[in-house]
Amino acid sequence: MSPTGLEITALIDQFLNYLLVEKGLSRATLESYSSDLLRFADFMDRNGRGTVSQEDTPLLLKHLINLRSEGLGARSRARHLVSIRGFYGFLVQEKLLALDPAKLLDLPKTALKLPDVLSVDEVRRLLNAPDTLKPQGVRDAAMLEVLYAAGLRVSELIHLKIQDVHLDAGFVRVLGKGSKERIVPIGQYAREKVLFYLENARGRMVGDRASAFLFVARAGRPMTRQAFWKQLRRYAVSTGLFKKVTPHSLRHSFASHLLEGGADLRAVQIMLGHADISTTQIYTHVTRDRLKELHRRFHPRG
Repeated sequence: MSPTGLEITALIDQFLNYLLVEKGLSRATLESYSSDLLRFADFMDRNGRGTVSQEDTPLLLKHLINLRSEGLGARSRARHLVSIRGFYGFLVQEKLLALDPAKLLDLPKTALKLPDVLSVDEVRRLLNAPDTLKPQGVRDAAMLEVLYAAGLRVSELIHLKIQDVHLDAGFVRVLGKGSKERIVPIGQYAREKVLFYLENARGRMVGDRASAFLFVARAGRPMTRQAFWKQLRRYAVSTGLFKKVTPHSLRHSFASHLLEGGADLRAVQIMLGHADISTTQIYTHVTRDRLKELHRRFHPRG
């Protein structure tokens, strides 16, 4: 069966709508799928194809080869194939195709990329960087502390609402990927920083405007990912951290430091909101590398 009469772009729109409505994927993930699939649609158009078919395997392979010749690395090509597989899988699910031509293609081999992790001292310096004599600095200090205390994604952090934070009980309620809710504990440092921000800075930043968001920018608007990233980078440079530091660096450090301290892998998986524990296991590689380095440096026969 072939979806005759339906252009690839129309089918892509159907698939993206399915991911939004049925799967509840984030805007960033949807944009990634859309970018990959529109690039694929452009390739098909240049090859004289405006529709899809269950016989598309050779064309899919040619598309992946083209991506490599255009300079895309294995990881980027693997992402493209994941998008294409999802698209064709959806067409089979909807009975628009009888067979999945993408099922026969293997993902490009990618080297294990270990996450960027800060040391405990580097984290401490970063968390102490904001100027807490200013409202924005008080806010930033609370944001950094919560980010590290709970291992949040930056999108989860900026979308926290006041009602999601339970300081007395010591936890935050997080709406993660796929609109999945999880409860994550936060420690005393984070609770104190958030309380200080609520009592001394947030009201001055919101003014007479109402806002449900915990962390606000000027005129009570919620912080953006880009604005927070810029602030974080500025703080990193101000403390002499010239390595690559992103909001995810603190999430990575949260997981790695917990495992180094003896935390259970399953517990860390739950706190990070990973659907698959194999995603969490990458942090055990970081921990092992750290242990090997300590052994080499301090053992008499290291």
